[in-house]
Amino acid sequence: MAAIAIAGTFSLGRWQLSRAAQKEAIQAEIDEQKNLEPLDQAAFMALDNASSSALHRPVRLRGLWLAPHTVYLDNRQMHGIPGFYVLTPFAIEGSNQTVMVQRGWIQRNFNDRAQLQPVVTPPGLVEVVGTISPPPSHLLDLGKAEPGAPMPGGAGSSPIRQNLDLEAYRADTGLPLRTDISLQQTGEASEGLQRDWPAPALGVEKHYGYAFQWFGLSTLVLILYVWFQFIAPYRRARLARRG
Repeated sequence: MAAIAIAGTFSLGRWQLSRAAQKEAIQAEIDEQKNLEPLDQAAFMALDNASSSALHRPVRLRGLWLAPHTVYLDNRQMHGIPGFYVLTPFAIEGSNQTVMVQRGWIQRNFNDRAQLQPVVTPPGLVEVVGTISPPPSHLLDLGKAEPGAPMPGGAGSSPIRQNLDLEAYRADTGLPLRTDISLQQTGEASEGLQRDWPAPALGVEKHYGYAFQWFGLSTLVLILYVWFQFIAPYRRARLARRG
């Protein structure tokens, strides 16, 4: 039984190390993508839906901000401070395609949740530089209806949201929006927004922690086995001879 326990826990530790190695390989791929030259507008427009090979790659686009459709995702943090991610759809110049841009972060007003910090949205044609990202991440909402859940533009609606489903957003707004990807704007803080985006949480440290626990348990079983099978009987035998 001890041998089975040692083999099993040791194997689980090795499996956790292999998972950590896989996650580190993914992180290396993300870093490599981020260091590539930005895609131009034509290359971005030619991307297939859900083209995972382009995720995290820089891109440079020209177009118009659709400011009335701006959404504020609540309970997002930057540097440990709660606030909002500000998202605005971006109509790409010379096309009928729109992409959702995660423009940056603003701090919450702790006295009045509905009071939003001012954000500048330049009118006219602008150039946006960012990285191709998955759609905005979802937070657990426990099934509760979020205040302001109606889409921006509706009567009495609020732009503050807990989560944003791009498929539903596209259907409700009628925008020709890409729903397989979004754009995460990069660069220095500007327009009232901070852009120190957190790195993707791959959980590499978690796998190393689990591996340490499994190897520790395997070592403990081995020590207990040696103690009870060899050291303890030897000590009892010595005491018996002395007696």
